[in-house]
Amino acid sequence: MNVRAAAARVLYQVVDQGQSLSQQLPLAQQRIAPRDAALLQEMCYGTLRWLPRLEQIVQSLMDKPLKGKQRVFHHLILVGLYQLGYMRIPAHAAVAETVNATQTLKRPQLRGLINAILRQYQREQTTLDEASTANAAGEFCHPSWLLKRLQEAYPEQWQAIVAANHQKAPMWLRVNRQYHRPDTYLALLKEAGIDGECFVEAGDAIKLAKPCDVSRLPGFDQGWVSVQDAAAQLAVDYLTPQADETILDCCAAPGGKTCHILEHQPSAHVTAIDADAQRLSRIKENLARLGLNATVKQADAREPSTWHSGPAFDRILLDAPCSATGVIRRHPDIKWLRRDSDIAALVTLQAAILDAMWQQLKPGGTLVYATCSVLPDENRHQIRDFLARTPDANLRTGSSEVPGRQILPGEQDMDGFYYACLEKLLT
Repeated sequence: MNVRAAAARVLYQVVDQGQSLSQQLPLAQQRIAPRDAALLQEMCYGTLRWLPRLEQIVQSLMDKPLKGKQRVFHHLILVGLYQLGYMRIPAHAAVAETVNATQTLKRPQLRGLINAILRQYQREQTTLDEASTANAAGEFCHPSWLLKRLQEAYPEQWQAIVAANHQKAPMWLRVNRQYHRPDTYLALLKEAGIDGECFVEAGDAIKLAKPCDVSRLPGFDQGWVSVQDAAAQLAVDYLTPQADETILDCCAAPGGKTCHILEHQPSAHVTAIDADAQRLSRIKENLARLGLNATVKQADAREPSTWHSGPAFDRILLDAPCSATGVIRRHPDIKWLRRDSDIAALVTLQAAILDAMWQQLKPGGTLVYATCSVLPDENRHQIRDFLARTPDANLRTGSSEVPGRQILPGEQDMDGFYYACLEKLLT
């Protein structure tokens, strides 16, 4: 398949149909030449990053919008504009291949229209680009509701957060300590021609100088290493699992943190649950590649009586469902799929799960609450309210005024993440 046509279809499914990029992109990559997989990803990610600017340019160049069955060609035009404005592809090749995509999409009669629009953009690029950033939507390329929340929560940092969300995320590795220390694995990487550096705070982390295919990573198939952002790796440091303990990883898919716990404590008895049956397969795949064992269950964390009848857990990691506003640089579709009204519903869900999990924790046990969000309602306000209604909970990170730890996107090149470590008091 023409890779521009594939990109247009993915963008149509995400922007117009509300589908997840992380689901649609891999499906599309299966239908194109393997050599084009990275190009397809770049065009989809980049178009979604700068969507409001590109949309404003399209509006300036077209008398009336494409509708109905022709909507996919609107997204094809966006793909063409992104190539011309942001990529190093020669302009003649970008235009020609984008126009040729009309054949794949079975509307060759639109060749002339798309060619004319892209050629006009080339002629008027400077003027059109300046006009596309003249308002807040084009300048910041975030939905107004999210921009407002960021400005209110981080009056001195919101612009840095927005800028970080537009950056391409680095590739972080998690070294399996059952096989190597990070410094010894770093030497193996250098022997393979891959540059990277160790990270002090997350003790198992290496940041690569450039992303690479996992097939190039020494021992990947043998479980020597996994791909995981450094911020996510900090979960195990807050949880501090001990030998032979019973540990619950709640909302565990795709299983990176489950595996990390077992890499630290192979003798721990870990149960991993998630409500999504399809995503459970990812946990099992990761466990199998790493040669680790855990009990994996499909379960509603709000109703533990339906899936757990044993003793309470020594430790619980609750990686709560959230807005994912801390990982926009990795998932730019979040900006356009999430709605302001979603936040209150997520806060209610998080509170219900938190209360239910607290009842499954032994006195003296530890619960780590985590999200990949930067919104206070889901993070420090959530924990503040939990502490107010839970007298046997003791906060071990942050303060009563600012409970927990908020990592902002781009901080030490990490994703945005939040952690609160809670101890259940002995009674």
